Amino acid sequence: MSDLTILPFAGPFQATITPPGSKSLTNRALVLSSLARGTSTLRNVLFADDTVVMLDGLKKLGVDLEVDQAAGRIRVHGTGGVVGVSEAELFCGNSGTTIRFLSAFCALGCGVYTLDGVDRMRSRPIGQLVELLRNVGVRVEYPISEGFPPIRISAAGLPGGNLRFGAAQSSQFLSAILQVSPYARHEVRVDLEPGQTSWPYVAMTMRLMDRFDLTPELIRDPETGEPKQIIIPRGVFRGTDYAVEPDASSASYFLAAAALWPGATITIAGLGNNSLQGDVGFAEVLKKMGATASMDSHSITLSGPDQLEGIEIDLRDMPDVAQTLAVVCLFADGRSVLHGLHTLRHKETDRLAALSNELTKLGAGVRIDGDTLIIDPPKTVMPASIATYDDHRMAMSFALAGTKVPGVTIQNVECVNKTYPNYFSDLQILREAAKTP
Repeated sequence: MSDLTILPFAGPFQATITPPGSKSLTNRALVLSSLARGTSTLRNVLFADDTVVMLDGLKKLGVDLEVDQAAGRIRVHGTGGVVGVSEAELFCGNSGTTIRFLSAFCALGCGVYTLDGVDRMRSRPIGQLVELLRNVGVRVEYPISEGFPPIRISAAGLPGGNLRFGAAQSSQFLSAILQVSPYARHEVRVDLEPGQTSWPYVAMTMRLMDRFDLTPELIRDPETGEPKQIIIPRGVFRGTDYAVEPDASSASYFLAAAALWPGATITIAGLGNNSLQGDVGFAEVLKKMGATASMDSHSITLSGPDQLEGIEIDLRDMPDVAQTLAVVCLFADGRSVLHGLHTLRHKETDRLAALSNELTKLGAGVRIDGDTLIIDPPKTVMPASIATYDDHRMAMSFALAGTKVPGVTIQNVECVNKTYPNYFSDLQILREAAKTP
């Protein structure tokens, strides 16, 4: 694995970037189109580690896929909810969406299916999803360690029924259940505790299900407006043509890069206020710190202020931008306090611990209080060699510090292949733009 020393930009820049297709939407669309009746054509598909293991898993489960990587296109011949094999061993790498979504997918089958991943995956909790599956009648076992992958599913179709979903559970567990529930023998209803984590990702799943012609019913508390219950009607998804949006989490790095440079302007093409992704709200977060931002239906434009201000904010609804924001806070005036980060401990690495370690190397004062990260920026950001913990978001976010100050080296840069193989090439577009008068 190689290291890369980031060269600081010469100054502010004006540039337009179109990030690759959304990982979250790509993997959801692959599952829904595989379950659909008929053929779907998916465009602007992300081809990266997390989606490649999803494709491999779906093929092993009998889904017929015509993949044109050069064109960013996949034709999916849907199964109508039938799992075409009675036995499969699925390797999910370190892709949380893949192991979670395919676990639920396998519950529709008739046979035995084993799901596993890399060493880090074996330390990422999956017990809450297993309990949800068991509560709707699925037999699931742990061959090695209770609560963690690998898991073995002995399936005989999905019985269905009523569930309760806790506020602190990963939204991907709920999304996994929602996507397969139309094929249960009995209607699935999910009662939701107040204060759901990462709710925009659940909303994304439901809106995408609607694009495949099956719409869950969401009931909200009449007094608080909070989500209270989801009712998933029995039925079949219908094949469709679907263009995957650019990835809003990936766009956060370029929005942040512009925010760090007074007078810089970035336009993110293909993302706007019609997006299915909650992370488009990151532009508003930077606006609260002093940036100028605007959004229409097809683009986001942001310009950097003379001085960023520290921020106190709850990131429960957009935890995937926490690392990006933490690096931006290095250059802000005053303390920043980031709340709602409890899910970060169980990602590709313990992201709270990793952030504390690496921000400290750069000179920041850092304190973790429960699920809150408190950052006091340094007077001068120091050069450092940044460990990435095989976490793509650590590499991409901390590279931003190197665009401002010399001597920042990112270790194991290949980890960005998980979601954004061309990240450093696209970052170079901004650097080249900064050289242009």
